[in-house]
Amino acid sequence: MAKITFQIGGVHPDDSKIARNRAIEVLPLPQTVYVSMAQHLGAPAKPVVAVGDHVKVGTVLAEPGGFISAFVHSPVSGTVKKIEPRKDIAGNNVPHIEIAVEGDEWEEGIDLSDTLVREIPTDRVAVLDKIKACGVVGLGGATFPTHVKLNPAPGSKAECLLLNGAECEPYLTSDFRIMLERSSEIVVGAAIMQMVLGGCPCKICIEENKPEAIKAMSEAVAELGYKDIEVVTLKKKYPQGGEKQLIAAVMKRQVGSGALPISVGAVVQNVATALAVYEAVQKNKPLITNTLTITGDCIPEEKQHNYLFRIGMPLSYIAEQAGGVPENAAKLISGGPMMGKAIANIDAATVKGSSSILYLSEAATKRGEESFCIRCGRCAQACPMGLEPFLLRRLYAAGDLEGLEKNAVQDCIECGCCLYSCPANIPLLDNIRMAKGQVMGVIRARAAAAKVAAEAAKAAESAAK
Repeated sequence: MAKITFQIGGVHPDDSKIARNRAIEVLPLPQTVYVSMAQHLGAPAKPVVAVGDHVKVGTVLAEPGGFISAFVHSPVSGTVKKIEPRKDIAGNNVPHIEIAVEGDEWEEGIDLSDTLVREIPTDRVAVLDKIKACGVVGLGGATFPTHVKLNPAPGSKAECLLLNGAECEPYLTSDFRIMLERSSEIVVGAAIMQMVLGGCPCKICIEENKPEAIKAMSEAVAELGYKDIEVVTLKKKYPQGGEKQLIAAVMKRQVGSGALPISVGAVVQNVATALAVYEAVQKNKPLITNTLTITGDCIPEEKQHNYLFRIGMPLSYIAEQAGGVPENAAKLISGGPMMGKAIANIDAATVKGSSSILYLSEAATKRGEESFCIRCGRCAQACPMGLEPFLLRRLYAAGDLEGLEKNAVQDCIECGCCLYSCPANIPLLDNIRMAKGQVMGVIRARAAAAKVAAEAAKAAESAAK
């Protein structure tokens, strides 16, 4: 099959998939877990348990706090000890539910067997309700509630389901491992989402540097025999797994500024999300586990791991299970080196979307000395969104928010291609990320003001009548 890719921008960092041959290991339970109420995009969940309550694995701990929100379930059995703010990975205080682990008792009705359930249900509404009830969110990074994404607004139609198995971030291998070890479940999950979306074709998209995954997924597709599901091979290029880049590569369509993928008929879901959908719909299992990679350039291959973890496990506990934090680790990152976030608090708990603990040495993290921009244009050539990072940086330095918005800083996907490609070592991404935050604040304030004005006009019109 021909290898495809997006055409605008992109870079080619060393993929460094050191942990690719490490099979998934199940982490033993810690003594205590800390379950965040803000581990999905949208409003934080609202606790429905109290201190002193006994919970089982799968017990609902919190309900959605709004339309864009998700249920949160207990990953362990035990007693609720505290409900209070606790620092997350970034060091922010976020409400958590602390549970003392007592055994491993699961809620009735959750199927823990390895038996593959192949038959695809046909009741679309019931399936969406099950996905919502099990707290499934997107596991490709954004953690957007899956039941919302699979239910496009009236007037929108899904023409293609893209299953993202690119895993283009260097070092990360958790998606690769589940495609090898859980390929059939992923395909069933894809078929379930395909049914919910009205039977549109499904493309399982995998980069060429994962031939074993391409083979395993292709064999699962052929063996299960569902209609209109196929594996497509992507060229190795970062950020191939970005929603808009994946759509451009496979569907040859461009998502407009400020628009959603559904505007061009696309729905993009991660392979790990497909696995979570399978477990929710076919096994009645809430999203309480995910796969995480322990990796980096300062630990040998035999000390790297792919772990099946339960949400709420402290990162410090997982690091200890993997042999401790390496002495020569200069930086710890949650996620990949391109888009991941520095871990400010090693005692923070894992969340649904946790994907790695990445240890990088000083050599891998040290930036060269910043010098003057030489107007080479490499950052613009590398930007997969077609932006001009050098211009956005100048506008940010000048405080020109109007110019930043006019030049679409709000469309930046924060992939880091500009920073990676800059020969002058200018912190382009840092500047643009701050500029984007300021412009998005202006856009939100403008929208809020327009809403207030519209409501006032409507009230005045009603009063006049």
